[in-house]
Amino acid sequence: MAGPAVPTFHALANPARFLKLARPLTPALLVAGWLLLAVGCWAGLTQTPPDYLQGESVRILYIHVPAAWLGMGGWSGLAISSIAFLVWRHPLSHLAARAIALPGAVFAAVCLVTGSIWGRPTWGTWWQWDGRLTSMLLLFFVYCGYMALARADAERGGDGRIPALYGIAGTALLPIIRYSVIWWNTLHQGPSIGLTRSSIAGSILWPLGFTMAGFTLIFAAIVLMRMRTAIARTKAEARMRRMARV
Repeated sequence: MAGPAVPTFHALANPARFLKLARPLTPALLVAGWLLLAVGCWAGLTQTPPDYLQGESVRILYIHVPAAWLGMGGWSGLAISSIAFLVWRHPLSHLAARAIALPGAVFAAVCLVTGSIWGRPTWGTWWQWDGRLTSMLLLFFVYCGYMALARADAERGGDGRIPALYGIAGTALLPIIRYSVIWWNTLHQGPSIGLTRSSIAGSILWPLGFTMAGFTLIFAAIVLMRMRTAIARTKAEARMRRMARV
């Protein structure tokens, strides 16, 4: 099965083929994402009851949970792109990793901010140094470190291997974030949403699927836009160098 998949991957790694696919896909993902997000936010704010314990503050989960998912999922995508770059040496893989870093960091920051807002009425404090919050904060700093390292590597004319290795090493944080509420006794609630069941009432939970899908599609569209911009910038710089030589 790996045989046909590798040629397909190599074909998509071609910048011309990538742009041919990305140009129509970007607006489609963006429009679909905003529509799903609008439906999810409308339903979450107007069509669901308040929680019997947390009251109206529970509605922040429609933003907080997707932000946490994309903060962690973004780093997973960054690491996969880094592995692809180190194995196949495709420049687009390195470009994808760099394109993912900023939106991933933004969603990690949104997760931290919304978690703090949610924690104030629930826990009585804006911040608690428990395992989940602290490890998520570390992930945000790791994102910032990757962006700084990738920029420095590009400025000194590096080959991208050091940022790629950093991207792979950063995955060590993901299981810590995922299982921190199980490994340590903290204020943060335990796992409430699983593949087969959820401890959250269905009457409250159902809009989350819309906001999760909406934010994910918007994230993908932003990554494609950033990749297209980077390719256009590279082409413009190459054209300027050719003109300077002439």
